[in-house]
Amino acid sequence: MQDNAMSRWLSPLMAFGLSFIIIATLAPMTGIQVERQLDFWLLWLGTMVILALPITYLEIALAKRSKSTALQALSGLTRDADASPKWRIVGWLAVVFIPFLAGGLLSNAAKILNQYAVEGLAGNIVLVILAVVALSLSLLARQILLLCTAVAVVAALVLANIFGTQLPAWQVTPIELGEWGSATVLALVASGLGMGLYWQTSLAQAQQQNAATSTVLPIWIAQLLAVVAFAFFAVQAQIPALALVVAAVAAAAVLLQLAREQLAQRQMAVAIQWIVLIAATLVWAVPAITSVFNFVLLLWGLVICLIYAIFAGWIMKISHLRKAMNFSSEALYNLWRIAVRVVLPISIVVAIFALIGQFLA
Repeated sequence: MQDNAMSRWLSPLMAFGLSFIIIATLAPMTGIQVERQLDFWLLWLGTMVILALPITYLEIALAKRSKSTALQALSGLTRDADASPKWRIVGWLAVVFIPFLAGGLLSNAAKILNQYAVEGLAGNIVLVILAVVALSLSLLARQILLLCTAVAVVAALVLANIFGTQLPAWQVTPIELGEWGSATVLALVASGLGMGLYWQTSLAQAQQQNAATSTVLPIWIAQLLAVVAFAFFAVQAQIPALALVVAAVAAAAVLLQLAREQLAQRQMAVAIQWIVLIAATLVWAVPAITSVFNFVLLLWGLVICLIYAIFAGWIMKISHLRKAMNFSSEALYNLWRIAVRVVLPISIVVAIFALIGQFLA
């Protein structure tokens, strides 16, 4: 009974704290904090409905169907779909992406510390120190780490307002293709989707619920709250900056723990588990290619979501996910299926081309 109650709040808590920290990391890469463009924020909120919500349903439906975490489950899911084992590559792409994303969070946290607290220390040295702390904290209970992340995020929000966050005035500008790419990244990658994180943390609850909606909506609402909260946040003082760094380190620890758990369930040797985590995290300590890694981070996250959308929408059997989601009407299922089969792939492909165009420009 206690485990059931715990699982109900675990994923929404993670969705809020983790989404906020990833948004804070990816926002400078997309440039959305330079100018507060109302049209972009409305576009972002729209993508949260038409892109993030369907893929959140996707994760929970796969959790209900597979009864296992993502990396372990893909073997069974591909067999059930009579699909090529090559589709299982998405699980490995995701499980390596998770510590790579953790490294991105820590890299951004190191930059914040360099700006507000430790100006004399090289950024890559600060990142290594933060990585050691995050790897050590990843051994703690997940509930403690998620609570620390959420509390630190709320503290950063409150302290930013206490110390006088001054944001530019809202303005309306024409929507450009690059904005669609940024909005798609922030709706999918920044919400932690495609990595199987909510799949993993909601596994117990998903098995006990008849319909996926009761699990999905709290997660999605928490993600949406993180988006809205970030619209009124900026780091402009040392104390809120330090709170944000604490949140980033705790969030990175959660990511590292989740990745290690998936690798362990695949019965990978403990030494190999730690090598994967450390290598994918510390690669960000190479300063010469950090800008390339920023682009790789955005692109990699979108590719994972694209593969999952194609696999669930076109490769899996229709009856499997319909039963797992148990929508109240056939019309809702058909809307979801259109979103996954058509809207998501097209939107992600357009976003990928937009990001490539921005990177080459």
